[in-house]
Amino acid sequence: MTARPILVTGGSGQVASALAVAGDTVRVVGRPEFDFDRPETIATMFHAAEPALVVNAAAYTAVDAAEKDAAAAYRANRDGPAALALLCAGAGIPLIHISTDYVFDGTKGAPYVETDAVAPRCVYGASKLAGEQAVLAACPCAVVLRTSWVYAAGGRNFVRTMLALGRTREHLTVVADQKGCPTAAADLAAAILAIAGRIAASGWDDRFGGLFHAAGEGWTSWHGLATAIFEEAGRRGAAVPRVDPITTAEWPTPAHRPADSRLDCARLAAVWGIRLPHWRSSVSSTVAAILAGAPP
Repeated sequence: MTARPILVTGGSGQVASALAVAGDTVRVVGRPEFDFDRPETIATMFHAAEPALVVNAAAYTAVDAAEKDAAAAYRANRDGPAALALLCAGAGIPLIHISTDYVFDGTKGAPYVETDAVAPRCVYGASKLAGEQAVLAACPCAVVLRTSWVYAAGGRNFVRTMLALGRTREHLTVVADQKGCPTAAADLAAAILAIAGRIAASGWDDRFGGLFHAAGEGWTSWHGLATAIFEEAGRRGAAVPRVDPITTAEWPTPAHRPADSRLDCARLAAVWGIRLPHWRSSVSSTVAAILAGAPP
């Protein structure tokens, strides 16, 4: 397996970019050469790469925009991954597919495990759920990783947005009644590479297949995350605005988001021996990297 590359979809996305640091063992592809909106590119790139394993980090992630463009969300989050899964199945290689906590409705009141009932509240979540189901049905060697609240030193994400707003505003309001597990893209990428390495070393085992939750240790609210971001920024001499909590009702959005989408990642630890770092430590390092001039 090590003689052939890991093919990573997602182009310049946060997780794909974090995986790219693995160097020659990874080949990252994205638009225009690989585009779920152009199905013919999927097979072309797959066969050209001759991968040992595929990581699908490509997705339609504009949660609110998906409410008005469901067709695009389903093409990227269901149809494209399904085609990729069929190619992997035909080649007899594993597929690691990234999914989301938004497949849940957020009403459980406790962290979700993989066997909990799914009930997405928005088009984005429904399209990602359909993608999970399509991938698992098409590829017997599929690993689906549900993650949440992904951020990185580069790209468009909550951490970068907060720091940018903090430079120009003295007062911010942030939703405090949505709970989740912030996840650094670098931590998720490390987990993915560990999974790929385990498969390469031992071969496929049926225990490896199916759904796994892979998110940062611990949990918080969006307001709690914002507060932590500015605590770290303040320690490094950056501007720190006042951050007041508000409710979801006070910040309405086109897409309904789960109020409590915390993920229980015990199965990932049990099968793979992997636990992602605590979100606080990863936020600290990410804020430091951004303030040190990490590229956008």
